[in-house]
Amino acid sequence: MKLTVAQALVRFLSRQYTERDGRRTRLIAATWGIFGHGNVAGIGQALLETGRADMPFLQGRNEQAMVHAAVGYARQSGRLSTHAVTTSIGPGATNLVTGAALATINRIPVLLLPGDAFATRPADPVLQQLEARGAGDVSVNDTLRPVSRHFDRITRPEALVPAALEAMRVLTDPVQTGAVTLALPQDVQAEARDWPEEFFAERVWGVRRPRPDRTELAAAADAVRASARPLVIAGGGIRHSGAGAALAAFAEATGIPVACTQAGKGALPHDHPADVGGIGHTGTAAADGLARRADLVIAAGTRLTDFTTASATLFQDPAVRFVGLNLDPYDAHKLAALPLVADAREGLDALRAAVAGHRADPAHTAAAREAKARWERQVDRAYAAPDEDAAPTQAQVLGLLDALVDDSDVLVNAAGSLPGDLHRLWRARSADQYHVEYGYSCMGYEIPAALGAALAAPDRPVWALVGDGTYLMNPTEIVTAVQEGIPIKVVILDNHGYASIGGLSQAVGAEGFGTAYRYRAGDGTYAGPPLPVDLAANAASLGMAVIRTRTIGDLRKALAEAREADRPTCVYARTRTPDTVSGPPPAQAWWDVPVAETATRAAAVAAREEYDRQAAQRRRHL
Repeated sequence: MKLTVAQALVRFLSRQYTERDGRRTRLIAATWGIFGHGNVAGIGQALLETGRADMPFLQGRNEQAMVHAAVGYARQSGRLSTHAVTTSIGPGATNLVTGAALATINRIPVLLLPGDAFATRPADPVLQQLEARGAGDVSVNDTLRPVSRHFDRITRPEALVPAALEAMRVLTDPVQTGAVTLALPQDVQAEARDWPEEFFAERVWGVRRPRPDRTELAAAADAVRASARPLVIAGGGIRHSGAGAALAAFAEATGIPVACTQAGKGALPHDHPADVGGIGHTGTAAADGLARRADLVIAAGTRLTDFTTASATLFQDPAVRFVGLNLDPYDAHKLAALPLVADAREGLDALRAAVAGHRADPAHTAAAREAKARWERQVDRAYAAPDEDAAPTQAQVLGLLDALVDDSDVLVNAAGSLPGDLHRLWRARSADQYHVEYGYSCMGYEIPAALGAALAAPDRPVWALVGDGTYLMNPTEIVTAVQEGIPIKVVILDNHGYASIGGLSQAVGAEGFGTAYRYRAGDGTYAGPPLPVDLAANAASLGMAVIRTRTIGDLRKALAEAREADRPTCVYARTRTPDTVSGPPPAQAWWDVPVAETATRAAAVAAREEYDRQAAQRRRHL
């Protein structure tokens, strides 16, 4: 069959499937694209020729946002299905870098197909070509190498076959997955050749579930039996594996409490007796208190980032040990853990069987439940909104949503102060309701990711929760939501600047410098009146239905209206600064943000003293 390289690639992608637990899913469900020279005559023509039935096309507005949308879709699809993203050469390609880093850090599959400079070099340089002196084979696409789990450049048509097969293998490997980049020189895309029919046959990529090694399982079981105050940390691997039921069964059989990372929140519903909420810097007092006293931590499907471990200060028991249940040996060995290399579901089921009949000390289980109950009372206080005519705090906005949603709703967030409030306060009702991207915590992720999540779950209400700083980073895919008639709900919380980093700046002695959205004052600082920016008008200009609110009463009605809307709808709320009554509880654990070691300003001197005090608690677990 004679086809161009681009036509052959699109046809190949339309016939790839994943299969796990007997369920077959199309791997590349659609392709996002913005066309320019470098892909318009190659991939663009191929998508047109292949047709929407075989390869649906989605028109994006920003290349980074297209990757975020693909990631949102893939995460909502349990990493069993994703989207491809095609761009022109030059800025179109380099705009992919941030999205690729986000996908790879979070281990979410996405296929990137950037156009590239001519392989045959008929003219040198061509438009937008980087001249890397001393390296004629380097292009701007090479910036994608360090942020991709796999990178290849197709410089000859016959190289497509092995490159495409390897790309699919990496995308479907639960350990290696992330961004996969196939750089496509614009001349090669348009070259034709005869392709073997076998290349276009339906191909099914099995997503494996490895079981634990017997020796590792025995050691982990011994550690569980020997522990007095065990704790499970549930990470994103629990969700990716679909291991929520296995986690619940393990917790119910053993009485061991379960804390969750940002990626793992929702692995147990908030009202499960074993759930003690988020752990680490943005965690609950219940989870962090248990972590400080734990003598065994079962880290299940987590990368154990610094937020989770409170920058290596959280686990304070002198004899604490770790079991690392993870599909990736790299993660399973962190904190000098006893490794239990396995799929999360298989590992939890096997460990439950290996410790059958053993239960944690009833006093430990009871203490965990009492701590969770105390924390829930704090959540109630933060959510309480008794004055319907007052402007809401951010926590009260979450409280109004909490009273409105059910287990079908999906909440998308990534950056600012919202991830901390959500991790501490949100009551997750289903395994995939809580969609917070915190591996990269990328401003601008929320709106395009909500679009992707809604494409994967078209019958569910999907909310993008954004601050004003995040909104200004990347509102462009509102236009796509309007164009496609996808009824995402965008909640804009306007607090006149980078409130989260402003609070951090105050805490580390930088005094909020450069974090407010205000005019310059007479002394040259940004301390003047707030800028007259109207984000609601901006959202309306992009085609959204917009509901402005001023009070808690307004907001309550607006959120209910937005949830029922059948078109993209924005709820705009100006929030007030939290106070001691209605604000969320403060951080329950430390996060290492280095403070100036020498300074003349009093705020920085005081912040350094506190930093030294906290850093002294850091320990290496050996």
